[in-house]
Amino acid sequence: MIRLRNGTVGLRFTILYAGVFLVSGIGLLSLTFLLAGGVRRSVPVTPHPSAAGDLDELDQRVRHLQEQLAEVNAQHSRQLLVGSLLALTVMAVVSVLAGRVLARRVLRPLRVITAATRRITADDLHRRLDVNGPADEVKDLADTIDGLLGRLEASFAAQRRFVANASHELRTPLATMRASLDVAVAKPGAARQTLVLGDRLRTQLDRVDRLLDGFLVLARAQHGALTGAADVDLGRLAARATTDRTTGITAKRLTVTEDLRAGMVTRGDTALLARMVENVVDNAVTHNEDDGWIRLETSREDAEVRLVVETGGRVLDQRDADRLAQPFERLGADRTGSENGSGLGLSIVAAIAAAHGGRLELLALPRGGLRVSISLPSVQVPAEVPA
Repeated sequence: MIRLRNGTVGLRFTILYAGVFLVSGIGLLSLTFLLAGGVRRSVPVTPHPSAAGDLDELDQRVRHLQEQLAEVNAQHSRQLLVGSLLALTVMAVVSVLAGRVLARRVLRPLRVITAATRRITADDLHRRLDVNGPADEVKDLADTIDGLLGRLEASFAAQRRFVANASHELRTPLATMRASLDVAVAKPGAARQTLVLGDRLRTQLDRVDRLLDGFLVLARAQHGALTGAADVDLGRLAARATTDRTTGITAKRLTVTEDLRAGMVTRGDTALLARMVENVVDNAVTHNEDDGWIRLETSREDAEVRLVVETGGRVLDQRDADRLAQPFERLGADRTGSENGSGLGLSIVAAIAAAHGGRLELLALPRGGLRVSISLPSVQVPAEVPA
């Protein structure tokens, strides 16, 4: 059974090829039918002269033979017409099949190019189509796409280098400003207004320092240059991150439930994976409500390990939850100036997960709150043999 999608180039090519086959078949059969009729009409029926016999009897025989010949010609014409219609019907089916085969063969290079292009993402722009073959329109298209990918790769790399370099360069003036502020505040007899202003400036400098640190981590994760790859247990990272934030959990009176199974191991950059888990736990604590709850769980599914962190809170729209993986996106009207973070936490998580071949999924819970799920390729840890 032939399955065609409406509005596709393949369907149009199939109709075109089938139409050409059908028109050619109709023309060929019509020409054959006309020529066969012309040959039959051009054959004369001449009576054979006979020395003995009556002319009237001979004339009757001639007319009788002509009637028989006309009947035979009519029967032959009907058979030829029926055979032509049957042949045309068969040719119609064959032409559709042949047209579909030809259309698929002609469009096969385009399907290969489309599939290869879809597999290329922002994290592997170094990949190219590298189509081999004659210098035709298909190869020109593939070369054009390769050129576009090269320009995109250069643009992305330049942007990431700029973010990393700018973050590094800004650390020096920040350190100088912090040192000057500490000297001014430490002077004997400093005015009260100076001390208050120093505290405010120090708070803002700390925020800028955390923002620059987030930029550096984000640029490092997106650049794809992972170093120090090792086997990392997500459950241990989550337990450590929760323990380190006991003060914030206690201050908000949060109820923490953990189901952190052992052996949920992935392979990657230890520092980046630890930062990823810390950002998720920080997000769960910072953006939680007083007397709220947090649930942490690790599991394995197929060839992936998964860390799930759920928090309570108000009911969220899924579209708002999806935006949280973008830089500087927060819930609420404030985009900058928030005291609860820089808006880079979950975008860093998404970048680190993608750099390790994983993904981040955000789900607004129907009862209120947010579900953060991180899936990463798993590493099979051999079981310990008891002594």
